[in-house]
Amino acid sequence: MSNQQSQAARLYELILRPRVTEKATLLANSAQQYTFDVNPDANKIELAKAFELLYPGRKVINVRTTKIYPREKRVGRKTGHTPVGKKATFTIQGEPIELFTGA
Repeated sequence: MSNQQSQAARLYELILRPRVTEKATLLANSAQQYTFDVNPDANKIELAKAFELLYPGRKVINVRTTKIYPREKRVGRKTGHTPVGKKATFTIQGEPIELFTGA
C-alpha cells in the first residue's frame, strides 16, 4: 500500500459517526454546521481533510472540537463511567448533507 493510500485510509477512520441531537439538527438546518463524533487523537487540519474526502463538493470553513469527559452512571448498586471521546462541529460551504436535513 502506498503512502498516499495509507493517509487516505487514516482520514476515513477519523470521523466515526454523526451526532444526531436536537441541537445538531437545528445547527444543520439553520447554519450549515454538522456535528460528528471523531477520533480523540485527530487534529483540526486532519478532520477538515477527512470531512472533505467523505463529502465531496463541500468546503470546510471552520472546525470546532471539544472533549467529551466521562460522567458517572449508576445501575442499581453498580457504578460506572460513560466513555471518553471527542466531537467536532464543521461549518461548511456548499450543498447541505442529506442525512441532517431530512430530505
